[in-house]
Amino acid sequence: MVGAVKVHEFTTVDGVVDVPMWTVDYGFPEDLSASIGELTASSSAILLGRRTFEMFAPAWSTRTVEDDPGAPFFNDTPKHVVSSTLTDAEAVWRRSTSLGGYNPARLSVLKAEEAGDVYVSGSATLVRAMLADGLVDELHLYVYPIAVGTGLRLFPEGAPRTPLRLLRQDALSNGVAHLVYGPA
Repeated sequence: MVGAVKVHEFTTVDGVVDVPMWTVDYGFPEDLSASIGELTASSSAILLGRRTFEMFAPAWSTRTVEDDPGAPFFNDTPKHVVSSTLTDAEAVWRRSTSLGGYNPARLSVLKAEEAGDVYVSGSATLVRAMLADGLVDELHLYVYPIAVGTGLRLFPEGAPRTPLRLLRQDALSNGVAHLVYGPA
């Protein structure tokens, strides 16, 4: 059985996904932790774009389970980085491999080879391409009740039409809406 590609994005109501420092004001309650834990629990691989990988590596590589219960997942799970410039991902963060530049066929093979799901966090440029190529099975949007006006958007002005189907929605205790979409 082939796993699913499950994308996790923190976003504002106006669609900004850029370095989500605005999430700090809303805390990280147990129901949010459990929701993200569901995503990571079924995943046997992590897929990231280069910029997100380069932000995550220093942030997660030194954390332990005592620092954050998510640390073992991020540090022990094989990580795959889509990058045409990063050649030695393992030198940056253990259990990491560079896949080269974006190649939808290679990502389909990765998905087929994995025993579980493939978890993607952030990586807006990668996720945009994967959505356009039909490679995302579940898009988990954690929508924060704030509009910030500017910043990188997952679906920017001029992006192609992307029909989706709502699979699930949950209201979290901190006012965040967890919306799960799949292909239409």
